[in-house]
Amino acid sequence: MIAIGADHGGFEIKEAIKKYLNENKKEYIDFGTFSNDSVSYVPIALKVAKEVASKQCDKAILCCGTGIGISIAANKVKGIRAAVCENEFCAEMCRRHNNANILCLGGRVISPAKAVELTKIFLDTPFDGGRHADRLNQINELENSNN
Repeated sequence: MIAIGADHGGFEIKEAIKKYLNENKKEYIDFGTFSNDSVSYVPIALKVAKEVASKQCDKAILCCGTGIGISIAANKVKGIRAAVCENEFCAEMCRRHNNANILCLGGRVISPAKAVELTKIFLDTPFDGGRHADRLNQINELENSNN
């Protein structure tokens, strides 16, 4: 299951991503927003991140104006690795090397078509493991030592 969410700045690309997910019969839960009306990205990011952290959803896509604010909020949840991506290489590498579990996109930075392409890459790319798993373990240790 995929969780998706956006504020008003990411609403348009979220809707394009939903269309792609529907066309490809990928299950998702939409945590809003449901219009272009101005809303804070923080509660949406936290709801989505908690769904992923609790394993209710495997991965997520979050969208705001730049992808930055929503990623900062999501990364406050333990176990979340939210990555802002604007190109194909980053969408692939955030999965292969960082095992990112949330893709963050900016509706004022990329087009709806680019958002769909990056989503496809993010969802289809596996984690490479190996030396990258060792690094993630180090990150997890840091996260645990700060709580």
